[in-house]
Amino acid sequence: MKIKNLLAIAVAFTFLASCANRSKEEKYNHDYLMYATIWYQNSPEMKALYYQGFNIAGERLKQFSKMKTAKPKAVVVDIDETMLNNSPFQAQEIIDNKGYSKEFWNEWCKLAKAEATPGAVEFSKLCDSLGITLFYISNRSVTQFDATLRNLDSLGFAYAKPEYLILKDAESSKKARRAKVTENYEIVLLIGDNLDDFSEIFENRASQWGTKTVDEFKKEFGNRYIILPNPMYGSWEKNIYTKQDTLPAQRDSARRSVLKGFSL
Repeated sequence: MKIKNLLAIAVAFTFLASCANRSKEEKYNHDYLMYATIWYQNSPEMKALYYQGFNIAGERLKQFSKMKTAKPKAVVVDIDETMLNNSPFQAQEIIDNKGYSKEFWNEWCKLAKAEATPGAVEFSKLCDSLGITLFYISNRSVTQFDATLRNLDSLGFAYAKPEYLILKDAESSKKARRAKVTENYEIVLLIGDNLDDFSEIFENRASQWGTKTVDEFKKEFGNRYIILPNPMYGSWEKNIYTKQDTLPAQRDSARRSVLKGFSL
């Protein structure tokens, strides 16, 4: 009996130790996200960059509005971290010490409480005043269509109507959805926080994280492409991890491995 009791106690201690280590690892895993989220939510630099981006976009749009095109002009924008600020979702992940899940993301989207990014609403109204149609192309799921539309409309965004909102059905790539817009419109400007928001040419990041492609199209940034800041997440993360990096400690090690320091 005593031996059984000792074994039971040993198993219990092992289980508790395992839980403690796992909890520590999971909490540690959020450290990388914390500074980025704090910066996004609190720094005036974040606001300044958005104002700068939309100011440039506005000036370019005024120039494009004077150009003659075969089709009516259109602007394509991303939604998350472009027009809507979802940083409370990232912050709650840290506070609750939980990882990303589609279910949790869906709960946040259903609330329709995301705030507008600085300058976004004003830019949408500028599009309207110039007679240039604005399309929202997002990788939010089509199941979040009503909540997303409600969120945009509640903030006073122009073109917050069903016909201008194009969400993800099956493919993450936005190529086909942009092509659908070009059937009837000339896209003169694209705005997003992720390179994939501009063109499918940026989707292949196998070589040097895709930086060579950015160099090749550097003249388009500030011209037809307006990139906005998002240090919290993005397609760039895919280059950090391998399929084997599933545990928090492995992912932390992977992040550290891509840091570029210097030698004395």
